[in-house]
Amino acid sequence: MLTRAGWLTLLSAGIAALAGRLFGVLELFIVAAVLAMLVAACLAWVRLTAVRLRVSRVVSPAKVHMGEATKVEVTAINTGTTHTPVLHLSDPVAGTRGARLHLAPLAGGEKAQAAYRLPTDRRGILQVGPLGIEIADPFGLAHRRATAAPLESVTIFPHVDAIRVPSLGGDEDPHGAAIQTNKLGQTTDEFFALREYVRGDDMRRVHWKSTARSNELMVRQDETPWQDRTTVAIDVRPQRGADPAIFERAVSAAASVVSAGFRQRHLVRLVSTAGFDSGVASGLGHSEAILGYLAGVHPSAPTSSAPLFDQLTRSAQGGLLVIVTSEWTDEQMSTLTRLRGDFRRIVVVGTTGLAPAGMPRGMAYVDARGELAFPAAWLSAVGRNAPRTVPA
Repeated sequence: MLTRAGWLTLLSAGIAALAGRLFGVLELFIVAAVLAMLVAACLAWVRLTAVRLRVSRVVSPAKVHMGEATKVEVTAINTGTTHTPVLHLSDPVAGTRGARLHLAPLAGGEKAQAAYRLPTDRRGILQVGPLGIEIADPFGLAHRRATAAPLESVTIFPHVDAIRVPSLGGDEDPHGAAIQTNKLGQTTDEFFALREYVRGDDMRRVHWKSTARSNELMVRQDETPWQDRTTVAIDVRPQRGADPAIFERAVSAAASVVSAGFRQRHLVRLVSTAGFDSGVASGLGHSEAILGYLAGVHPSAPTSSAPLFDQLTRSAQGGLLVIVTSEWTDEQMSTLTRLRGDFRRIVVVGTTGLAPAGMPRGMAYVDARGELAFPAAWLSAVGRNAPRTVPA
């Protein structure tokens, strides 16, 4: 197809021909013919030029936190036997002007590489591509485009502060979260728990009655190990007239607590007022799923946080509950009072610097206006004797 310069050249040919007709000047007809033939020759050159090129694009890494470096590497290999013309590669990047690369002529079998960095100053799902390749004639009058690489997504996780969350004295054993705790028997003061069989377990510890009921091998485990649990509840309701930076601080605070929980080998769960519930689990896949949700979350519809607190009441997992929000009501305070019996500790993370009034005893407040940090005195404390508020 013609470029802008090509269309202007064709228009000039038409004007020259019309002027030659009006004034009877032969030279103008010749100019018009030359310009028209030049445009036709450029179109033919672009259409008939065969380019055998293998292009690949690698984004590394494809999942990063805000501010971390990530780059795109483009590799082009001439799989033909003749030299390629000058090639232009364009790679759209959402929210930017994209990247434009120029490839000098490549001999048969020759390889060329180029790279550029992606912006990671904002969390979200960044769309890159599709990568287009363009062949143009030497005069720039015609060009032909093709897709060289498909659309790719880069996940930019929220900013994470390097924090530690309070430990409630749990076990780091990955089997500490027994799926079903029963008092099967008692030898002195010893209790037992059931968990699924893992390769290498002693077959003598298989509990056959439970295995028959569940149709899965179940193993009896001595003592009742407790693996620390961290539940994070984030309020993503839109606040009228609120500074968008407040919402970003809330997302960052939630991501920081989640990341700290995984580093400390807690079982982690994230719930939100938008209805998201990650479930309780550990592991890299679970962590990335939660951070991926936080990367793309935006203020959304619900006008009440009651369903979220009702959900926490119905499915409390114990352990630590961290609530990230910028607004409090008397109804929420009443619900928090009911939740005290379901969690070993409740911490409110605020993003406006205003601690909620009337906070029930045994709960604590952390200010997240700057870098999030839990007071050192809480990190190994167990129980419900934390201070009600912490000065900003």
